[in-house]
Amino acid sequence: MTNKQSFVSADQCDRDLHTSSQTAERALNAAIVQADISENFEEYLEIFNAFYADDVEVSSETHEEPIRGKARVLSLLLDFLFPLHAMAEVGGLLISIRQTPIPGDAVDETHSAWTLDLVGVSGRTCTLSWCSFRKWSGSRVVYEHHYDHQQSGGPLTFDDLSFNAIKPAAA
Repeated sequence: MTNKQSFVSADQCDRDLHTSSQTAERALNAAIVQADISENFEEYLEIFNAFYADDVEVSSETHEEPIRGKARVLSLLLDFLFPLHAMAEVGGLLISIRQTPIPGDAVDETHSAWTLDLVGVSGRTCTLSWCSFRKWSGSRVVYEHHYDHQQSGGPLTFDDLSFNAIKPAAA
């Protein structure tokens, strides 16, 4: 009788964890890019609930303190998504988002470059770009940091939206 012992090397575990976090990262990013903010913002909330841990921590180089907990991050996300949705649905703002992976070698960490294009009905464009770093635990994001924020083009104004068909009443 032969007693064969089977074991999994640490390298194999690292590869499996790396593959798992990379697969989850690709799924999350694809869901974000494919969602249509002009239709609704609720899809983004579903994505957030599906991929982020309850104890997630989010930070940015533009804020001193990190935000901890899914409820607090969700509140901040709503403050960002709702105005975008309203400007797209009612104001005619065209919104597109692109993501490019940034190669890395850490097992449960991922980096991505993001570009958000905002195009008004006037044709004026504002482009925001940033990078994100995510730390994963299984299939959930437990930490996300945004850095390298950039803006090209000036901020869009009321004239860049189609609200101008509604004129305020004269006083």
